[in-house]
Amino acid sequence: MSSDLREFVKESLGRGMSRQAIRDALLAAHWQEEEVKKALSAFTQVPFPLPVPKPKPYLAAREAFLYLLSFITLYISAFSFGALLFQFIDRWFPDASRVLYGQDISLSSLRMAIASLVIAFPLHLALMARLMKSAAQDPERSRSLVRKWLTYLTLVVVAGVLIGDSISLLFNVLGGETTMRFLLKSLVVFLIGGAILGFYLAGLQKEEKES
Repeated sequence: MSSDLREFVKESLGRGMSRQAIRDALLAAHWQEEEVKKALSAFTQVPFPLPVPKPKPYLAAREAFLYLLSFITLYISAFSFGALLFQFIDRWFPDASRVLYGQDISLSSLRMAIASLVIAFPLHLALMARLMKSAAQDPERSRSLVRKWLTYLTLVVVAGVLIGDSISLLFNVLGGETTMRFLLKSLVVFLIGGAILGFYLAGLQKEEKES
C-alpha cells in the first residue's frame, strides 16, 4: 500500500470525512478500486475522534522457519502413523493373492514408520508448544501470515486426500471389490485426515470469532 494513500485516508478520516466521500475522491484521482478498498480497510469503523488502525499481519523469518518446520513434522507424523497402522492391518488381514518373499520388507517398513513417528511427532509438539507460548507472550505473533498460508495449504491437501479416498472407496464398493483390509485402510485415512482437518478448522473459526 502506498504511504501517500494511507496518510491521505488517515487524515481524511481524522477530519470526519465519510468513507464513501474518501472513496469517491480517490477513484476520481484514478486510484485503483482495490487500492482504495485496502487503504480504507486498514482502519476500523469505531466511534472514536481519531482513525483507529487495524492490527497488521505478522511476518518474521524466524517465525516462518519454525512454522515451516512444525508443518513438515506434522506431515511426516501423519504419514508415518498411517503407514504404521497399514502395516498392522496387512498383518491382521493378509492378502491371499499376494506372494510374500519374506518378512524383511514389512519389518523394514514397520521400523521406518516407527522411527519417523518417534522423531517427528515429539518435535512437532515441541515446536507447537514454543510457538503457542510465543503467541501468548506477544499477541502480534498470533497473526502470522506464514501460519495462515500453511494452515490453508494443509487444509487443501487434507481435503484432497479425503476426497480421493472417498472416490477410491466408492469405486471399489461399486465394483464389488471391497475387502476388510481396504475398508480399514480407508478408515485410517479418514480418521487421520479428519482429525487434522477438524483441528485446524476449529482454530480458524476461533480466530475469526475473536477478530
